[in-house]
Amino acid sequence: MLRNGLEPWHLLVVAIVVILLFGSKKLPEAARGLGKSMRILKSEAKAMKEESDVAQSVPVEPTAVHTSTESPMPTPTEPPATAH
Repeated sequence: MLRNGLEPWHLLVVAIVVILLFGSKKLPEAARGLGKSMRILKSEAKAMKEESDVAQSVPVEPTAVHTSTESPMPTPTEPPATAH
């Protein structure tokens, strides 16, 4: 049934149907919009890649370690009040 896949006449039929559905005036506008969207997507992907490359190249300094013998949280002197 689909031995040869898409042949040139298949693409011609699809092109004619698209032109009939959308009209010849709307197609250039749609192509411009698609091109603009692709450029935006490409620039955003490039920015994300550059951002991740910068994040990986920045060395992370170790955080200060608490070595005191005191507990970091003060212990309460009175027990908390309970609601009845």
